[in-house]
Amino acid sequence: MDYKIINRVSKSKIAVIDFNDFLDDINFEIIDLKNWLKDEFILIESDFREKIKSFNWEDLKDQTVLIQCSNDAIIPHWAYLLISSKLTEFKIKNFIGNQNEFKNYQIIDGIKNLDEKLFIDKPVIIKGCSDISNNNYFYSLIIEKLQPVAKSIMFGEACSAVPVYKRK
Repeated sequence: MDYKIINRVSKSKIAVIDFNDFLDDINFEIIDLKNWLKDEFILIESDFREKIKSFNWEDLKDQTVLIQCSNDAIIPHWAYLLISSKLTEFKIKNFIGNQNEFKNYQIIDGIKNLDEKLFIDKPVIIKGCSDISNNNYFYSLIIEKLQPVAKSIMFGEACSAVPVYKRK
């Protein structure tokens, strides 16, 4: 006898949401403000402004730049804003925060820009096995976005999904 294995999940109308799909593979540079401080801890405004003025911003063209401070120095908000403003002046995409915060931003932005029309009257599975699933607020954002249009929402994997919502 000849048995053919058929992947019924791939042939179904089930839409799968995987938060990893919202992450763009971006190479980024990091500006670590500790390197711009006296003894890596003290911000002297005149020195800081001089470093901004003399820095070669052209080296960062076509990059995404994360602005952060990797030590416990107390940095006033305006210092981050000065760097961001200079990068913006040179049309360099930038983000104030670390790599993890940037990933969270990408996912939130991806959920916000998700075209809910693609999920009208469809069963949806929010993928459970993800290395970024520990951020529970992603779940509330995706539920708010899709529950008004989806036929049903489940959590987990197609083989063992837990029902979350079913339209009456």
